[in-house]
Amino acid sequence: MTILVTGASGMFGKAVAQTLLDRGDEVTVFQRRPSGLGCREVLGDVTNPKAVEKAAVGAHAVVHLAARVSPVGSRRDFEEVNVGGSVNVLSAAREAGATRLVHVSSPSVAYVGAAQVGVGAAPAEPARARSRYARSKAKAELLMLEADRPGLAVVCVRPHLVWGPDDTQLVERVAQRARAGRLPVIGSGAALVDTTYVDNAAEAVVAAVDRAEAAHGRALVVSNGEPRPVVELLRSICAAAGVEPPHRHLPFGVTKALGAGAELIWSGLRLQSEPPMTRFLAEQLGTAHWFDQRLTRSLLQWQPTVGLEEGLRRVAAARSG
Repeated sequence: MTILVTGASGMFGKAVAQTLLDRGDEVTVFQRRPSGLGCREVLGDVTNPKAVEKAAVGAHAVVHLAARVSPVGSRRDFEEVNVGGSVNVLSAAREAGATRLVHVSSPSVAYVGAAQVGVGAAPAEPARARSRYARSKAKAELLMLEADRPGLAVVCVRPHLVWGPDDTQLVERVAQRARAGRLPVIGSGAALVDTTYVDNAAEAVVAAVDRAEAAHGRALVVSNGEPRPVVELLRSICAAAGVEPPHRHLPFGVTKALGAGAELIWSGLRLQSEPPMTRFLAEQLGTAHWFDQRLTRSLLQWQPTVGLEEGLRRVAAARSG
């Protein structure tokens, strides 16, 4: 197929594009800076509808990964990219005559503060999601699913905590916080958390392209299916990154209060740096979130191929090499 992939300069988007290229698809990538993949490339921003239309010309399928992912930023910033950009991608897909659209979402769109224990993909909740990022992604997911119809099969894939070598979202942030002494263990650290190694996430997205007719109109959570206590995960990531693991424990309620205070300060001063704690981060580190993968794996006919331990070994090897 001829496939457009947005957001291919990041680790995850690049992995999706590379997976498609490796199996022989004709791929166009669209993002703000060069990807280095060697395929057709259109540089631009998803907030520019004309640029998106140019990238989508001739596409049979579209995979939309481009998004603003940050703990800070105004509501307008997030909605302009994550909601407005999705509108532009959807319009460009229709204009190009694409018949399949895979939208990469996030489990945070359905997270409203309670633990997520062995659940499936609950409906996105823009009004109740716990961060500006999550609320904007929830709106984007809903508009994408509403566009599903004969002639355009839409699937929303929610990979949970994607990580791997060259990861700047999870591994690098954990390592940076650990080095700075800003990575506490929340409560006992026993809450179970699942994650997704980047190769597995990319293969699941490609499977969603192939199985769009079977899975259309659905949101599907993707993960390794290997939940671990959050303290074990943090220590393992720190070991792979070559930094000292966290030892300091903070009560859950205290950490949420610190996060709320930091958010007020950062918002009031319009700071663009990452705050030491946010309420959302406190909840992610202090509550369980792992998911039932049976429907996802059945519909997509997909299984993860890289286990947690092998993924950590690859991260350590990349950092030492």
